Amino acid sequence: MVMQPNSARLGPEEREQAWKDLQEREFDVLVIGGGVTGAGAALDAATRGLRTALVESRDFASGTSSRSSKLFHGGLRYLEQMNFGLVAEALRERELMLTTIAPHLVHPVSFLYPLSHRGWERPYVATGLAMYDQMGGARSVPRQKHLTRGGALKLFPSLKSDALVGAVRYYDAQADDARHTMTVARTAAHYGAVLRTSTEVVEIVKEADRVVGAVVRDVETDERITVRAKVVVNATGVWTDDVQRMSGGRGRFRVRASKGVHILVPRDRIAGEVGLILRTEKSVLFVIPWGQQWLIGTTDTDWTLDLAHPAATASDIEYLLEHANTVLATPITKDDILGVYAGLRPLLAGESEDTSQLSREHAVARPQPGLVSIAGGKYTTYRVMAKDAIDIAGKDIGEIKESVTDRVPLVGADGYAAMRNLTHELSEQTGLPPWRIEHLLNRYGSKLDELLALAAEDSTLLEPVESAETYLRVELKYAVTHEGALHLADVLARRTRMSIETKHRGVDAAQEAADIMAPVLGWDDATKQREIETYTERVSAERASQELDTDTESDAARLRAPEMRQGLRRVTATT
Repeated sequence: MVMQPNSARLGPEEREQAWKDLQEREFDVLVIGGGVTGAGAALDAATRGLRTALVESRDFASGTSSRSSKLFHGGLRYLEQMNFGLVAEALRERELMLTTIAPHLVHPVSFLYPLSHRGWERPYVATGLAMYDQMGGARSVPRQKHLTRGGALKLFPSLKSDALVGAVRYYDAQADDARHTMTVARTAAHYGAVLRTSTEVVEIVKEADRVVGAVVRDVETDERITVRAKVVVNATGVWTDDVQRMSGGRGRFRVRASKGVHILVPRDRIAGEVGLILRTEKSVLFVIPWGQQWLIGTTDTDWTLDLAHPAATASDIEYLLEHANTVLATPITKDDILGVYAGLRPLLAGESEDTSQLSREHAVARPQPGLVSIAGGKYTTYRVMAKDAIDIAGKDIGEIKESVTDRVPLVGADGYAAMRNLTHELSEQTGLPPWRIEHLLNRYGSKLDELLALAAEDSTLLEPVESAETYLRVELKYAVTHEGALHLADVLARRTRMSIETKHRGVDAAQEAADIMAPVLGWDDATKQREIETYTERVSAERASQELDTDTESDAARLRAPEMRQGLRRVTATT
């Protein structure tokens, strides 16, 4: 297969071509779901030489995969639960991301584990972290380091001095989950997969007892076509049961949705150089450095309402503030909060009534010929989940090659290290400060060349977004020309993270973003205005939902905002 230079590009022309391809070609694999597992499955299949397509009803990472804790980690709490296999697997994946697959997107982050008991606790924690270090190989991140109380307070001055007797510093890794997922999808496109968002599966097509494809609907135009495939992979996360019912057969497992809420506060509200991991009565709480913010989360509660737009309640937010403030010398308040987001973990149902105890292991099943379902797991192990799904798909395809995704860098990884060494040269060429070049390289890797090429046509694109100076105007255009963004929310909530990183939650940037996006997408003034109004209503509804105490009230408030992608039906976990 000869790769074309622009084969990883996901712009309006590629979208139009993808619709034709879906209609005219027959595929070995059709993946439903554009989260990290679906994108990973498409990449795994494409790099085995299989004819691959992926459809997503909303946007890449529009569900769970943009709303995680944004960590690639083994999971210390799983170690305590004696789930050594899951921890070891996750730490191997962390190492692969840091070294081979996504070094431009995944970076080390250090944490303090505060110790509150003298004597027994330090050796207990040290033993666990020694296992953690050993399982991960510790090649890309330093091993644990033990600190006195004074040493810990130097690294994290905002800690109450009586909140700890000492601490242990250890390392994990973090990434912008939405950007990572989208890059996995672009990499699948680079290897020949046909990908299309705003493309909803409305019917599973069967012949006799075999699944042979799906009827899909273009959410933007309401046009429908049939896509033929030897096997359909259901990688829809919390929507797994819904797709399973559509196929008319019984699934081998059920998925329960667990809501996790995070808040972001400005970096200057908490003095610290590292992250924190705190034990709670149910699980753990992270305080994670995130650019110019702190990311604090998460909660873990059952969710049975709208799957597309889980709502954070005032009670969820209070829980996070209360637990963080148990160790902070200067409490943070609701007034400090910049952004809030809620995501749904797709947990395998049946082990326990308590969602925090449900398994984070994943399961793959072939409930009927031509259909494979993959669910559960955690973001860190998406590549293994994808591999397992395509392995089972081989039963319907015939003999297939072994997975190679452990050796396939994501687009932007090749050449990234060399470009980092040229930061000052790139700064001189572009007139951008070195910190800005470094920031861009950590978002686009070696694809920074494509970004700068867009700005060569219009130098004003290298200016910062007026109300969100972390981002350049050219990034808003590139999101549409290369990264598959179709709506304002795609750009403000996922290609950038203005919706959670700014006090205005992206609203103040909506006009500027719409002005840049409109010529590429062919929007007229009425369309542009509708996009701005719809996004503004979305933010207003989210703010209103976060003032209410119960899930039912918050869900109702959030759903008062119109869908950015009109005509999508509401799905709840209980339907």
